Formats: sequence, C-alpha cells, structure tokens
Amino acid sequence: MTRTADNLDSTEAFDSEAYIDGIGRAARAAAVEMARASTQSKNEALSVIAGNIEDAEAAILAANAEDLAQASDLESALLERLTLNPKRVGAMADGLKQVADLADPVGETTAMHYRPSGIQVGQMRVPIGVVGIIYESRPNVTADAAALCLKAGNAAILRGGSEALNSNAAIAVCIAEGLLKTGLPDAAVQVIGTTDRAAVGAMLAAHKWVDVIVPRGGKGLIERVSREARMPTIKHLDGVCHVFIDTSADVTKAFDIALNSKTQRYGTCNTLETLLVARPIASRVLPKLIGAYRDAGVELRGCPEVRAMDPDIVAATESDWYEEYLAPILAIRVVDGLDQAIEHIRRYGSQHTDGIVTEDLGSARRFLAEVDSSSVMLNASTRFADGYEYGLGAEVGISTDKIHARGPVGLTGLTSQKWVVIGDGHVRG
Repeated sequence: MTRTADNLDSTEAFDSEAYIDGIGRAARAAAVEMARASTQSKNEALSVIAGNIEDAEAAILAANAEDLAQASDLESALLERLTLNPKRVGAMADGLKQVADLADPVGETTAMHYRPSGIQVGQMRVPIGVVGIIYESRPNVTADAAALCLKAGNAAILRGGSEALNSNAAIAVCIAEGLLKTGLPDAAVQVIGTTDRAAVGAMLAAHKWVDVIVPRGGKGLIERVSREARMPTIKHLDGVCHVFIDTSADVTKAFDIALNSKTQRYGTCNTLETLLVARPIASRVLPKLIGAYRDAGVELRGCPEVRAMDPDIVAATESDWYEEYLAPILAIRVVDGLDQAIEHIRRYGSQHTDGIVTEDLGSARRFLAEVDSSSVMLNASTRFADGYEYGLGAEVGISTDKIHARGPVGLTGLTSQKWVVIGDGHVRG
C-alpha cells in the first residue's frame, strides 16, 4: 500500500527503522515490476495522474493553504517555494504530460559493434531501481519526481518537508489513484507520512533498499545527506550563479539578461547572485541596471568601482562573493575582462550555472570551454537552467557532481547502463 501522510499519524510513536524497512521492501518489489513495465502503460499512468491533479486542484490548493497557515515563520525564499496557485498546479499536470511525451530511455541499446573475436558489444540503458528523494518546501517536486521515476522504470520513495505535509499528501493521493487505475504497483511511489526526523536517518541508512538518494533543499539538508547517506547521492550544494557582461556585449541584451536572471524569481538555485561587468562597458550598462534593480526592490552590494557610480550601494564584503542569497540581494563587481571574470567564477562559484553576454566569438568559446559549471549560458538568462526549459519535462534536481549525472537530472539521469554482449556459440581462446 502506498504510504502517505493519510496513512500515518505523525504524532504516533513508531520504530523508524521498521517503518522505512517496510517501505523499502515494498519499493524494491515495485521496482522489479516497473523495470518490465511497457512504455504504453507508464505513459497511460502519467496521463491519468495528470488528469487527477487537474481535477483535484481545489483540494490541493486547500491543503496548501493549511500548510501556509502553519508556516508563517519560514524564510521568504522557502515560503515562496511552498506556495501553490492554479498556475503552479497546472504546471505540475503539464510536467507529467510532457514526461509522457518524451522518448522512453529504458531498453535503448547503443554503440553495438563487432569485436575481432566475433562477439557484439554494446550498452543498454536500464532503470536505477529505487530512488529516494528528500526535499524541502516544494510540493511540485512530489509530482515531478514521481513522473520521472515512473517513466524511467524506477520506484520512488519521497520524503517532503514537514512544512508541506498536507500539500504532498494531496498530490500523493492523485498519484496512488492513477497507479491503481492503470495497473501499476501503487508502491512504485511512496510518500513518507511522518515528520519525525529519525525517518530521514533511517532512509539514509537503507542502502539495502534504496539505490540512490537525491536531496533538494537548503545547505543543512544537503550536508546531512552527503554525510550520512550509505548510498550514492545526486546533489548540488549551492547555486552561486554569475552573469558576466563582456566588453563586446550588446547593451540591450545585457540589460535584459542581467535583470531577468535576478528578478524573474528570487528563491531558485539558478537565480543570478553575482553580476560581473567588464570595466570598458561598465559605465554604459551599470547605471541603467542599478536603477532597474532598485525599482524592483533589489538590495545591491558592490565593489568600490560600483559604489563610485552610486554611493548608496552597500559595500560588498569577501563573503558576499560566496553568497547564495535566494533573496532580492545582488552582488556586483567590475572586472578587467574575460580572464578576471573566469578567475572570479572559478574561485567563488559553485559550478551550478554561469553565463556570458558577448558578441565576440572568441570570448564566447573561451567562456563556454573554461567555465567548469553544470550549465554554461551564452547570451541567455541563467533562469533557463532547469529541466522544463531543457526539454526534460521535469527534473528531480540539478547536479553539480561530475559522475553519472550533471546539470538538470531528467529521465536519462535516472537510468544506468549495462553492457550487452551477443555471440553465437563464441568461446574465448
């Protein structure tokens, strides 16, 4: 049976290890069924779940209102992530439909070739198995993660934050009903139904059942998962994102990109946190940008050259260059040019998302090649760095790791590969 907040009284004393063990066993059994599920059955389930979410919009928003009423002490960035509205509920349903429309990676065999011995060797894409996802605030992750895990042939164990307990439970009902209706195991998606933090520890220790853990949340959560997990993790720690306005930048493009990267949404990991401007173009772009940021309510912290243009700007400290604000705060620095910009990003960045605005092909090529981030942008807002915009349908997170998955983690990132060898009675001599 799918475990949701409706199935468990969060105040009831319970054995967290036994609870997670039961969920893990069910997930492992469901993963076996999901690995052999047809593309048609998985797509049908996703379509039904999407329809369930659309039909349950009022119930989901009511559950979210309950969460918001109890979350008044949350930081503004977390509160913004927690909040649902009709547009965001619709986006969850759209995400499920888009994942259904994507090509199924499971079973894809690539690079088959003959060896001198006569055997054929290649690689087949296969599900990972059981994916554990621990996240804070964002109720939409419940739908996004379920969609991607199901389409990739996995089972999922989802542990949302206590602040979104009611929202996640309402979405989980839509998922469970969709799985049951289409004949897939309802244990393929299980939502942890307790707010007890001991359950997180038990989940991180359950390497017998959980093949990979994906944490989505604040630095404290991700550090804990990295420290305690007994299985591989897919994660990013910070989103210290940069935009560099090069000497040859088109001023209009630079203004639009720098403004959108910061103000389109403040509480996301791909939001601009430090703006770098080449000295020869600074006087042409910064005054207008400073005014626009101020009109948008953004607090600016700048280097001495920036403050010389506007003394009301707060002096940036060394710690500001490392900061992921997740708030209407922006650090601005004037640099000599491309070399100093790349060096700044290398020193202070988090290898998440960094962009350049330039009309110079040589500068563009160098920036794209030398900035070692999971997403590197040329003449585009950093806010495009997510699974939806990359055509992945949705994502379970953004990885700044360099092994297995990097950048937005969609369907392919939730699969693995195995070697396939085909012979015809071949033996090794």
